[in-house]
Amino acid sequence: MDSNIYEQYSILWILLAIVFIVLLIMLIQDLTQKTHAIRHNYPVVGRLRYKFENLGEYFRQYFFANDREELPFNRATRAWVYKTAKGLGGLLGFGSTNDLRQTGSILFVSASYPLLEDEFTDAPPVTIGENCEKPFHARSLFNISGMSYGALSRPAVQALANGAKESGIWMNTGEGGMSPWHRESGCDLIYQIGTAKYGVRDLEGNLSDEKLREAAIHVKAFEIKLSQGAKPGRGGVLPANKVTEEIAKIRGIPVGETSSSPNRHKEIKNSDDLLDMIHRVREVTGRPVGIKTVIGSEAFPEDLCETILRRGKDYAPDFITVDGGEGGSGAAPQLLADHVGLPITEALPILVDTLMAYGLKERIKVVASGQLVHSAKVAWALCVGADFVVSARGFMFSLGCVQSLQCHQDTCPTGIATHNKWRQRGLSVPVKSQRVAAYAHWVNHEVNVLAHSCGLHNAREFHREHIRIVQKAGKSSALDVLYPYKGTRQINS
Repeated sequence: MDSNIYEQYSILWILLAIVFIVLLIMLIQDLTQKTHAIRHNYPVVGRLRYKFENLGEYFRQYFFANDREELPFNRATRAWVYKTAKGLGGLLGFGSTNDLRQTGSILFVSASYPLLEDEFTDAPPVTIGENCEKPFHARSLFNISGMSYGALSRPAVQALANGAKESGIWMNTGEGGMSPWHRESGCDLIYQIGTAKYGVRDLEGNLSDEKLREAAIHVKAFEIKLSQGAKPGRGGVLPANKVTEEIAKIRGIPVGETSSSPNRHKEIKNSDDLLDMIHRVREVTGRPVGIKTVIGSEAFPEDLCETILRRGKDYAPDFITVDGGEGGSGAAPQLLADHVGLPITEALPILVDTLMAYGLKERIKVVASGQLVHSAKVAWALCVGADFVVSARGFMFSLGCVQSLQCHQDTCPTGIATHNKWRQRGLSVPVKSQRVAAYAHWVNHEVNVLAHSCGLHNAREFHREHIRIVQKAGKSSALDVLYPYKGTRQINS
């Protein structure tokens, strides 16, 4: 018995000695280092400051921030997506926690005599690229925005693609090229051509007609990416730790090196060059071709429209995806994410109004993007004049994203934005595919529910008079008053 007690005390003293040695080493390190004043002045204890600083964002997320104040997406929004993806959303008790007095709140104009259920109709498909050899008859109002394989993991891409197929929505490949995991489900794909032209480039990095034709077999349309909301004016960045052998093969880049796209297409210096590339891709592939861009003012849309009318509508893009400056997933410089590009609430009306003013709105379909993850926000975009809405982070939430803000570090705890096999194990493709499909289904369904409450047959009938925006507490204005429709301009050829 005494022997056992002696052994226990011996182990305890050894453990205490180890702890003492570790603390002594930390003490010496802190006193001798010159980088951190806190650690030098308060050795060992000062280290807690930096630990708490890192943990602070997680404590705020789960304990201190209220349901509707966190950024980029608050807890109420995330919870709504989670429930919707599980088929559990839609009902609440005892009233909403959404403060309708806050500036910018969306209020739909309810009809005094709404239609009966047997008068409802499905939102009809909209054709993109009517004059193309192979037009795209798009069925869904709400679709998956561009997220590259590489930024996302293999099971994440598989789940998104399978869910897109099941729900009948389209999926944008993102600028990282088209992987086998995009294609295997057979969902509708839009191939995004980024500034590095991953997957459709030759050995010198130039656009390849041959590879465009190969890609066209599997996709419904092409999107030439000029910029995105996370980092306007800067190309995409894939950190070196995410450039695996497989990713490198798909993109045509070296393994284990950071992949940075140019900040613009080298062939595109002005709107004429842009129309030339659009025309070339459409002629080579027979598919509709659009562009994705962030708007900083009215200057670019007006210049583009004037160039189209001068060159002819055959050169016009078949669609324009406008991304708000608040958009963004993955790696992005904070300066650009915080301060460059108009938010979607301002950019979308500018684009729609400009296209209408130049008589091009029917020719060019508009796709809206930028934190539009909720049915009400999707319906708002349709009211403004968008033909479609796409979301990236909304579908990441449907996969189980917890907004840990680690997309760029390859440490995503849910396995969505990491190539760590151990972290990916928790991402079940069959389960997550169902949640992606459910989220897409219910958003499209609820947008139509909002339309019915406004007295409309379906969401394709939304216009600006069907929505009001709160200007200050107790005062809202109709959207068509804030952004009145403009007549067609007289343009000199």
